Amino acid sequence: MSTEESRHVYRLHSTLELPLEELREHIDDAEYPDGVTDVEITRRNNTLILKAVAEDESVSKYTPTAQLKASVTENRVYEEDPDERRNAFRWDEEEEEEIESELVEFAAFKGDRETVLQNSLLQYQMFLVLCGIAEAAEKGTLTAISEHDGDLEATRIVEGEPRPANIEVVEGPRENTSGQGGVNWRDNKFISD
Repeated sequence: MSTEESRHVYRLHSTLELPLEELREHIDDAEYPDGVTDVEITRRNNTLILKAVAEDESVSKYTPTAQLKASVTENRVYEEDPDERRNAFRWDEEEEEEIESELVEFAAFKGDRETVLQNSLLQYQMFLVLCGIAEAAEKGTLTAISEHDGDLEATRIVEGEPRPANIEVVEGPRENTSGQGGVNWRDNKFISD
């Protein structure tokens, strides 16, 4: 594992969702970034953990490598959009046919960096794995600010499509130079010198 390069993920927000079966297929077929030989998927109740397996064999098996965390939910998936079907009938008196559907388990990578991307060893590499998942997901958004060799990079992937993104530096609302809305303690007649 190369330590010459500096790679960090500073901010991350994800609302990604994809069927669990599609996620497993994506991970099985994925090419992993340098430093990662495999990604182990573990499920504990309704939580899914995708853990990096380090290429560097000198890393202790007890050292926690970066992992992605998702919640597993069941959603009913319809073969036909039920709203479109209802609108087509215009509430006729005829009895509607039942729309074919099935319960599908989804992996939902939702939250900010600490919720979705955990542990620092191989963190940037697992962020790249998450970007691959975002491109495979048809639902949700991934936005992030990362750093690679001293350069900040903005990432934005919306419903499977990488989109242009930029980083904007703005001043926070800390400065109140006009004196409005605050107490001017120096000219306060209730405080004596």
